[in-house]
Formats: sequence, structure tokens, C-alpha cells
Amino acid sequence: MKFKAFSLACSFLIFAANCQEKSIDIVETKFKTETLFTGSDIIWGMDFLPSGELIYTEKKGKIFTLKNGVATEITGFPEVHSAVQGGLSDIKLHPKYKSNGWIYASYASLPEGSKDAQSNLVRFKISKNKIKDLEPIFKTEASNGWKGHYGGRIAFDKAGMLYFSVGEGGQNSRGGINSYNQNAQNTKIAWGKIHRMTDSGKVPTDNPIVGDNTEPTTIFSYGHRNPQGLVYNPLTDQIFETEHGPKGGDELNVIQKGKNYGWPWVSFGVNYDGVKVTDNPIMEGIEAPINYWIPSIGTCGLTVVTQDKFKGWRGNLLAGGLAKEYLARLEIKDGKVTGEQKLLEKHRVRCVIEGPDGNIYVAVENPGRIIKISPE
Repeated sequence: MKFKAFSLACSFLIFAANCQEKSIDIVETKFKTETLFTGSDIIWGMDFLPSGELIYTEKKGKIFTLKNGVATEITGFPEVHSAVQGGLSDIKLHPKYKSNGWIYASYASLPEGSKDAQSNLVRFKISKNKIKDLEPIFKTEASNGWKGHYGGRIAFDKAGMLYFSVGEGGQNSRGGINSYNQNAQNTKIAWGKIHRMTDSGKVPTDNPIVGDNTEPTTIFSYGHRNPQGLVYNPLTDQIFETEHGPKGGDELNVIQKGKNYGWPWVSFGVNYDGVKVTDNPIMEGIEAPINYWIPSIGTCGLTVVTQDKFKGWRGNLLAGGLAKEYLARLEIKDGKVTGEQKLLEKHRVRCVIEGPDGNIYVAVENPGRIIKISPE
């Protein structure tokens, strides 16, 4: 299979309609699929317990464990505001879960007396299928009147630092240097950022000082539109992120300390009414994506293949696509995407993770179900 990729070196010329698309070869690997569970609401996040059980979230506000095709609800989670794009989002075990029992989850809430929603990150433990010892870790301002672009993904690095992606929120979304939603560029608020914190939610002393701040905050990078893919790659010691562009311009980024990723000032896409976000998507002081998709695939969910179960897949990224309904396998060499294979075509992919057994587990929609991908 071949796919068409744009070279970032031709970024300006693309928009001048002078840069030719390049076809890049990728060796396809055959695989087989098995549906482990079906008939659910939207399954937003997944992780594996040491027992081998899968733990997952439903957008409408419930958490379940899955064993041998049987789902068991974990009760006692806080009230979730499941409306528009909000709801119960990601779930992730602490890297030292076996010794401390902490599980992290993100969700949208509507504070009492407010018409605007906020994004929350909490941690908790489980005992006898009930949540206990729940602790708030992080929350945004209650200012998301549109109730869209929450982000919501969780990741840990090798040092145990916690990363949390937050979308731009606000009253609506529009790109442009004069956009009325500048949340992603406002370094005094939480929206439109990748946050880095300790496992208890504190500010690491080595975090960057960004914008007009005079000391480190949880903000690690900014200028993000709706980052719904986030993963730590232990093979390269990097944080990778995918985010939704407007009409076109979904991005794959390597998240770097203190960097500005440009939204709403620049984008490889255009606004939904066809108006350009900018004449040139490359701007001084803005970190460009290592890959982007035109048209948008609707990026959601991201994982890295760290094991050797699939021949030739180790080090590849797997990125979910909601709008274009497939799972993208991305080969990366020297910091560039060198190939893409479409997997699970005609499936609206919400979440993807690598299991401890080396197989790939994917949550898809309509209906909500979990599919296991293994080598043929």
C-alpha cells in the first residue's frame, strides 16, 4: 500500500499549490481481529489491570472492568456532565499501580450554579468493585460554554511524571490570529495546553516558565486545539500527541518543553466556512507538526508499539481516526513519518492501546465495542 504524505519542508509551497504530494511505500503486515465485547455506549479510554482484566470508561459516566467477555461496573464515580463532546474520558493506571493502587480518570463536569463546563482529572482506588479514596488532581476553569474541545488524555513518562491534555474549550472554535477564542495562547489559564505534574498534581520544579508567568506552572506546552491522542514512547523518551485541526490539518506532534504549537494562529487546515486560518502555516516561534492530515481523519486515541509481536511494527505509532473511520499505523524514522497503513477501515476509532500480551486493543463506535488485533 502507498499513502500520500506532505513534506513539512514544502509547507509554504503547499499553500501556494506548488508542492507535489509524495507517495511513500510501507510494508503491510497481515493481522486478524476478534471482537471481545459489543453493545456498549462510546468507550473513551482503556487500560489493563495486573490481573489481565481490561478497565474502560463509557462517555456517559460509567467505568467497567472486562473479563472473559463479561463487563462489571465499578460504582461510585463522581457525577459526569455528558453533553456535546464532554463526558467521562480517559483512564490510566499509575506506573506503580501494583504497590499504590492509584487509577487516574478525566471527565467533564458542570459546577453547581454554572452554565459552563470544566475538565477534571482525579485519582482513586478500587475495592470490591467500588471506588474509594478519590482525590481531585487537576481542574480547569469552569468556562467551557460550548462544551467542546476538552482533550482529556492521560500519560506517564519514565520518571513517573503525569501528562494531561486539555483542549481549547471556550465558547466556540475558530482559527486565525484575531480569533475570539485565544484560550490556547493564554498561558494564565488551563485550556489548550499539555500539562505536566507530579502523580499527586503538584508542579514539578523543572517545568518551563511560559508566557507572562514568573514561575513554573503545570503548563508544559501550549497552542493546542483539541488533543485527543497522547502517549509516552519509552523507546525514544518522547511524548507524542495528536489533535484535531479545523477543516483539515489534524496534527501529530512531538511535545517539547515550553513550546508553542500555534493554535489558533496557524493551522494546515481552514475554518469550516472555508476561510484560511493563515496564509502560511509555518510561523517563527511555532513548533510545526511532524505529520498532518488533509482532509482530517478525526484523530482520537494514540499508542506506541513497544513489543515485537507484530513483525516490523516496533516503534510505530497507532492513531485512531473518527471522521475517516480507520486506525493509522505510522512508521517513524529520524523524527519523520515515513509510511502509513490503514487498519480497521470503516471503523470509527475512539481509543487504542497496546496490551501487556503485545496485541493491540481498539475501542470503536456504533455500537461501542472492543476489538483485539493480533498477528495473522
